[in-house]
Formats: sequence, structure tokens, C-alpha cells
Amino acid sequence: MASGIFAILDDIAALMDDVALASKVATKQTAGILGDDLAVNAEKATGFLASREVPVLLAIMKGSFINKLIIVPIAFLLQFLFPPAIKVILVLGGLYLAFEGVEKIIEYLFHRQKKSKEVVAEIKDGEDEEKTKVKSAVMTDFILSIEIVIIALGSVLDRSLTIQILTVSVVAILATIGVYGIVALIVRMDDAGHRLIKHSNHKGFLNAVGKTLVKALPIVIKSLGVIGTIALILVSGGIFDHNIDQVHHLLPGVPDMAKQFLYGMIAGLMMIAIIFGGKKVWNLLRR
Repeated sequence: MASGIFAILDDIAALMDDVALASKVATKQTAGILGDDLAVNAEKATGFLASREVPVLLAIMKGSFINKLIIVPIAFLLQFLFPPAIKVILVLGGLYLAFEGVEKIIEYLFHRQKKSKEVVAEIKDGEDEEKTKVKSAVMTDFILSIEIVIIALGSVLDRSLTIQILTVSVVAILATIGVYGIVALIVRMDDAGHRLIKHSNHKGFLNAVGKTLVKALPIVIKSLGVIGTIALILVSGGIFDHNIDQVHHLLPGVPDMAKQFLYGMIAGLMMIAIIFGGKKVWNLLRR
């Protein structure tokens, strides 16, 4: 009886070793998209009142876990029943990311300055705006999570189903905790800085570190806005490049990053034209 228990424990240990090794490989392969995921979600999680940063971040993180609970079983089911459907879903997600990234650029370049009355109105509607931003962040996370899960699954297709399921689940959990853990550190930089300043009585090394953190936060947030927007376009272009053969073989002499940025921009502009053109046509028809 005892030998049987030890044999089971040995099997479990061997399985965990295999999962750990497979998870390490899968994490390496998803490192690029995880970096983009961090930039995008950090940008999405900023811009809220200080008292609402942590609740908002927890809401987005909860949505991210739910996203992965939905995506992981569907990915395995589609991989078994109809693998081409995964590429279709990825391309549709790429179009959404391209639209979101290019829309941010257009809004930054052409958006008019708001009048004081409009700003006051937005503050009054802060709760609704917060919910809208959280939904947008969760939707973006959904698209990025699809790619993370598919890349992780693709790295273990030659392994047993048990190892596939455990590896993809481990990567999905680590991706969520890791990304949003770092985002939480970023958005709370100023609070940490103020505490260091207070603790040091405004003197010495800790005071200097605290002041640096406080001053650095606005710069970091602005930088994340730019990096997150670029990441959206690059991720979308990468999806098109890796999943559409005709697109992949275009521009063979152009560096991958430049090519993928170009694809993302073109797709985003096309989506902008389709969506806003469709809205105008719809409004004309309703008159």
C-alpha cells in the first residue's frame, strides 16, 4: 500500500517537473506579447482618482481571470474540433486592437481642447466613465489573452493533453498575476513616494527617493500612454503577419517591427473608415 502511494507521488513529481519545464518554454515564447500586455494594461489602468486606482485595477484583474477561464477551454475545444477558427478569432482581435491604437493617435492629433464646462460634466459622470474604461481594458485584455493562450498552447502541442492543460493554465495565471502586479506597483508609485518622504521627515536618501517617485509618476504615465498605443498597433500587425500567409510574404526586405507597425496602422485606418463611415450612413438612413 505504501509503495503504491510513493509511486503515485513519484508520478505527480515527474508530471510537475514536465509542466515546469514546458511552462518555462511557453513563458519564453510569450515574453514579447507579455511585454506588450504590460504596456497596454498599465496605460489602461492609469488616469483614475488615487482612491479608485486599486479598486479599478482589481476589477480589471478579475475581468482578466474571467477572460482566461473562458478562453482556455474554448482554445482546447477549437484546437480539437476546428483549428482554423483560432486564426480567424486572432485576426478579428487584431482588427480590434489596430482600431483602438489608431483611434488613440487620431484623437491625440485632432481632438479639440475641452472647455471647462465639459470637464466639469465629465467629473460628474466619473462613475460611468470609470465603468466604460474598465470594460475597454477588459476587452483589450481579452484579445491579448487569446494570443497568450494560443502561443502557450502552440508551444506544447507535441506533449500529452494533461501537460498541455496544466502548462497553458500556469502561463495564463502567471501572466495575469505578473502583469497586473507590476501595473499595481506603477500606479502606486506616488503613494510609496509620499510615504517615504513622510517617514524620512523630509531629509536624507529616503526623502530623495520619495521625491523621485512622485515626480516620475506623471512621466511614466505619459510614457505608458505612448508605449501602450504603439504596442496595440505592433501586436495587431504581428497577428496579421503571423496568421495571414499573403500578408506574411509581403515586404520581405523590411524589418519585422517596421512591417508589423505598418500593417497595424493600415488595418486601424481601414477600421476607422469602416466604423465611422458606417455610423454616418446609419445616421443618414435614420433621418
